[in-house]
Amino acid sequence: MHQEERLMSLTLKVWRQKSPKDQGHFETYTVEKVSEHASFLEMLDQLNEQLIREKKDPIAFDHDCREGICGSCGFMINGEAHGPLKRTTVCQLHMRHFKDGETLTIEPWRAQPFTVLKDLMVDRTAFDRIIQAGGYISVDTGSAPDGNAIPIAKPKADWAFDNATCIGCGACVASCKNASAMLFLAAKVNHLVSLPQGQVEREQRVMRMVAQHDDEGFGACTSTGACEAACPKGIRLVAIAQLNRELLRAQFCYQEGSKEEGI
Repeated sequence: MHQEERLMSLTLKVWRQKSPKDQGHFETYTVEKVSEHASFLEMLDQLNEQLIREKKDPIAFDHDCREGICGSCGFMINGEAHGPLKRTTVCQLHMRHFKDGETLTIEPWRAQPFTVLKDLMVDRTAFDRIIQAGGYISVDTGSAPDGNAIPIAKPKADWAFDNATCIGCGACVASCKNASAMLFLAAKVNHLVSLPQGQVEREQRVMRMVAQHDDEGFGACTSTGACEAACPKGIRLVAIAQLNRELLRAQFCYQEGSKEEGI
């Protein structure tokens, strides 16, 4: 026999903000007959359909692939980035993990560099500017080399891939008391520095990206580990330690180079 589908009723306290200049406030909604198999975003879709029928403004939130890959979605659910499940994006969070009659408070990422555009949508282009500050990698032009032409030790390859899983969702920033983006920054630096293609601009890249991180207004890391706990891809705090080593190495190389040039 198939188990009967469980339907639930939920009370949602949702942050509503018309524009970056608007003060914003919470509004309370009730959603009925929510399937336990629905994703959290599908539940919000259901609420938005209800609001549209009532001639009200639907709730704005970021989303794209809805497969936990793109990093577009993300907001706080009862004070937790992406909700109560570890290593789960909000689009992959399903309603079976909540109780019938539960009250959920939903609000956007809170960080000075993440301006609230509307409701649950925030401006995360600061992440793009950090990546742009890193510049390009230098590789030989011509035909593409064979995939196995450059031997890479497995520990380095694994470390590079572990860091490359970062989707830039911003949960690390939102969960950090200092609004630091160091886990995001570390992941972007580490996945290139571990590979041969990332060696030419190694020192320049880390110094420029760290400087851009600070210029954007992100806070400093105090190693509380909240970012690791909130990261939906499980990127570890040790990534920041590696970033710090890279920065010290780059600063030392720069100082030595300046001495040689008589600067």
